[in-house]
Amino acid sequence: MARDNNFGENMVWFFVGAAMGAAVALLYAPQSGDRTRRLIVRKLSDSRDALADSGTDLMDKGRELFEQGRRVADDAAEIFERGRKMVRG
Repeated sequence: MARDNNFGENMVWFFVGAAMGAAVALLYAPQSGDRTRRLIVRKLSDSRDALADSGTDLMDKGRELFEQGRRVADDAAEIFERGRKMVRG
């Protein structure tokens, strides 16, 4: 479980680093300022979309894990209840 959490954090930091690296690379690009600004805006928009998609994927994975945990807890409660009835006779 902690491993999945670290993966999500690592993905976020990866995208942040990639966006920062792209911004620095674009600032040093041999293009006009107007053209560079348009390119930065486009790349930031693409990065924002990629982050939104990653966030959606992580939320879906979290919901899936929550539901799986709920099923396991329900099964454990049922087993416990059956065991209790057996002991009581």
